Parts: sequence; C-alpha cells; structure tokens
Amino acid sequence: MNSLFDKVNQHRKQHLPFVLYRKPNSKTVIGLFQENDHLYFSKDFHEKGFVFAPFRNGDVIVFPLELSSVKFAAPHLASASDEDFAGIQPDSHDKEHFMALVQKGIDAIDQGLFSKVVLSRSEAIALPEFDLEAVFERMLQQYSTAFCYCWFHPKVGMWMGATPEKLLYAKENKFNTMALAGTQPFQGNDVVFWQNKEREEQEFVTHFISENLKDITSEMTFSSPYTTRAGNLLHLKTDIEGVLNTHSNLKKVIDILHPTPAVCGLPKLVAQSFILENEGYDREYYTGFLGELNHDFNTNEMASDFYVNLRCMKLEKDKAHLYMGCGITKNSHPEAEWEETVNKSKTMKRIL
Repeated sequence: MNSLFDKVNQHRKQHLPFVLYRKPNSKTVIGLFQENDHLYFSKDFHEKGFVFAPFRNGDVIVFPLELSSVKFAAPHLASASDEDFAGIQPDSHDKEHFMALVQKGIDAIDQGLFSKVVLSRSEAIALPEFDLEAVFERMLQQYSTAFCYCWFHPKVGMWMGATPEKLLYAKENKFNTMALAGTQPFQGNDVVFWQNKEREEQEFVTHFISENLKDITSEMTFSSPYTTRAGNLLHLKTDIEGVLNTHSNLKKVIDILHPTPAVCGLPKLVAQSFILENEGYDREYYTGFLGELNHDFNTNEMASDFYVNLRCMKLEKDKAHLYMGCGITKNSHPEAEWEETVNKSKTMKRIL
C-alpha cells in the first residue's frame, strides 16, 4: 500500500481531507482524497461521494465525488504485533461512574421512561508513537469481516474504526439492512447460548425496523436471528431486505433508521434525550454512520452503502479516544454491562 500511503502522507502534510476504507470481506482498499479543505454537507442525500454523519441529528459531512480523486490498492498486510494494549484496564473511577450511569438507565426503565437505552463511555489511551500505516494494516488484517476505515478532515479531526454493523445498502428501489444487538466474547465454541436479555435486546431492534419501515416499503423479508462474529466478539443478527414504495427516498429511510435502537434505544427520541443529558460527554461521530453515497467506488454503480460507526476511536496528537457502549434493558446488570464495554474496547486496543 506504499503508493496509497504516499498520497495519504501528502494530504496530511497539506492538511487536506481524505478517507481510506475497505468493505467487509473485500481485499480492495479505497482512498478518496478531497483537493481542498472546505467542509461540504449533504442536505438531501442526492450528492455522490462519501458521507460521515454524527450521532446527534446535525450536519452530515460529504466528500463530493467531483471534488475528489480516487485511488485503489490491494493491501500488503503487515504481521500483527504481539504487543498491544488489549490488556490495559480503565481506572476504578471510570468503572464506578459507568455502573452508576447504567443503574440510572435501569431505574428509568423501571419508571416507564423507555424500554431500552444504549449507554456508552469514552476511554483515552496515550499514544507516544503512532504509525498510521501500520495501525491501519493491522486493522485490515485482524478484522476482515468489518468495514474498516480511516477518515480525516483538518476542521474535524481523524477517526478510525472497524465496524460490524451495516446501517443500510440501497440500490434503485431495493435495500437491505440488519438488526444487530446482543454481545458476548468469542471463546472458540461452536454452540453459543444467548441469555434472554440479549435476545430481547435484538428483538427490540428487529421490531423497530419492521414497524417503522412498513409504511414506506412494499415488501420486507427477515431472516431468523443467528450468531455472527466480529473480531473477538459475537452478536445476534437478523438480515432484512425490502423494496421501497414509489413515494419513498433515501433520506426518508435514513431519517427512520438513524440512530437505530442498537445505538440509541426505544422510544428513540426519549432515549436519545436521556443519553445527551446523562452520558457526560459528546459522542460526536461515534454511533453516527459513514459510507458511500450514491456511488459504489468499486463498480461505479449508483448505490449507497452505509455503516454504523462502532468499534471506533478519535485520534488527537498523542492520544486515542475509544468509544464503547451497551444496550440497557430491564434485565441488565451494571457489572455485566461494564464488562461488555471492556470487551468492546479491545477491538481498537488490539491494533494500537
């Protein structure tokens, strides 16, 4: 990937925006390089390019196709390092704070405020030396089934991630999405047992998508829930396909789906308000979404392919900010939810 990272290094020196990404199970890395430092925003999702959207409803950044150059490269994967940060634990204050937040969410559920809320935390890790190319290649190698990316804009910052969750794929009037929820560590077992809490959490997401898309679709099909692996974690997943009605469009679907119950909660607006009031930090682009808008950069077809921004980090000078969350229901236990966030933090820690 030397030629691709030559272009990356040039853009970093000139403080120009770029994004590198690889789709799940693909061997092609795509680089999109904006030739100025202007911030462009998508209002109606009619543009062609690459979008980066925040968790909170707001401006969706787009790198427009007509103002960018594209390069492709098949990655030469470096050997994964045996030395990583996966074993580093956050301090006890972080644990106490997060467990108190989870208990507050459980109490709100008991009071009938909402049926589910997704609560998260941020963890900062010092990076005295950071090699972008080496870290990116390790991410590609270790998370072959994830959407891996590195996104940079001088007016916003640099983000990296390896997300297992598709928000939406849309081509013409057809679309597919997924309901992904429930988490447990992968322990090499062929048979996986899911607790009622995880099954309930996944059913919330499936039901939300079914109920909220039915008025703008002519048909939808759902797979049975099944176990899927994302790095060192397992999740419950339902595949969903459908056909949009003639009066529907991409923006309507995105407005319905984002943020999904898998990253926010139900009812969505009430859960989102609770998150914004109680988490104690700004998620920014964590649990937002990103991806190709009206243009498949592999095939040049008119298609949109968006992923939820999970298992990600924001890079600032000599520090990485990691983000981890978990779905809270009436059956949640604060200690178990804390451990889930610790397991999720290892996705990014393993590549640093």
